Amino acid sequence: MHDTLPEDSELWRFIRDTAERVARLYDYRAIETPIVEDASVFLHTAGDESDIVQKEVYLFEDRGGDRLALRPEGTAAACRAYIEHGMSSRPQPVRLFYFGPFFRYDRPQAGRYRQLHQFGVEAIGTDSPAADAELIDLQLTLYRELGFGDDLVLRINSIGTAETRRNFAKVLEAHFIPHLETLSRDSQRRFETNILRILDSKEDAGHVAVLSAPSILDYLSPEDAEHFEAVKAHLDALGIKYEIDPRIVRGLDYYARTVWEVEPPGAGGQSTIGAGGRYDGLIEVLGGPATPAVGFATGIERIALNMRERGLGPTEESAPDVVTIPLGDRGAAAAAQAAAILRRADISVRNGLPGRSMKAAMRGAGVSGARYALIVGDAEAEAGTVVLKPLRGDEEQRTVAVADLGSLGPSLTDRA
Repeated sequence: MHDTLPEDSELWRFIRDTAERVARLYDYRAIETPIVEDASVFLHTAGDESDIVQKEVYLFEDRGGDRLALRPEGTAAACRAYIEHGMSSRPQPVRLFYFGPFFRYDRPQAGRYRQLHQFGVEAIGTDSPAADAELIDLQLTLYRELGFGDDLVLRINSIGTAETRRNFAKVLEAHFIPHLETLSRDSQRRFETNILRILDSKEDAGHVAVLSAPSILDYLSPEDAEHFEAVKAHLDALGIKYEIDPRIVRGLDYYARTVWEVEPPGAGGQSTIGAGGRYDGLIEVLGGPATPAVGFATGIERIALNMRERGLGPTEESAPDVVTIPLGDRGAAAAAQAAAILRRADISVRNGLPGRSMKAAMRGAGVSGARYALIVGDAEAEAGTVVLKPLRGDEEQRTVAVADLGSLGPSLTDRA
């Protein structure tokens, strides 16, 4: 787990504000779910062979003996809330987005931590291919608004329905049997428990058996194939470029049809910054009625890492508009009064501490990046005035009545 330091906060705020703005442009609304959930929300939905259950979920019992979990992902929690609050009675689909911390006992690496942050978007209550395309469009719009260019790679696939995957699993079994002893131990285990997951194995990504594996697209039902063609038609109409990658899988029965991943160029599937897909069976697994849905999630740490590498986002921490310099016995109280007036006018102020020399205080004000130093000593306090000294540009310093500070407004800030 890691700290987000002040020098990182501007970038994180920029990412969050941009994500929320883009989501609202598409008429998605915010939802917040608890960090701690009943463990069954995740254990019943993730599947026994998923990485979340096998390695990652933080489980514990509370004092009452209830089995709880720190949330490892957001979709199941959003679906639990959909059921619990009767959202099926609302106009469908219910459009939701969330931003927050999640927890996975994972091997830390660049852009991946055990406390991670994600932005996620869910459209619950529709099986329309247009919804799949809209979510992809929203996700790519987010990256574009963050400053990424057109070089991000969108890879899409259809994994059909559960019946499609059961039939395809038999085909994969016949394909992998001659190669089984040369696959990694993890893939050998998956051969017995969830054979489709061999296709997205990181250890065996370059194995000849994986590279030559049959494509699930050749085994889609007519309805599945029609749905995938409609998704591609919507993406084409939106001018969205994509690559078809039949090795993108999910493997759990509640996933259905469209799945996708977005990654930087040349990443080879190892640096995915966001992924999504359709999960038409998840609501039912959680005890609700059969309800189709689609969504995506994107990792904030991975986005921030890529943005820093590309020099995107805010380049430095925001500076205050004004720094006060209190002098003399009465300066501190007068400076605090002036700062309060300016803050009520939406002017950011760093209140200086008394006891410093004028030279040291001015040097500190200059380093802060502020536009003005507000100087107030005993004489100014007595007269009810302050001295505004510009720290940039050719403007002359001036004496201003304290009562008039609030009316100066935008003239004191770079936001003018």
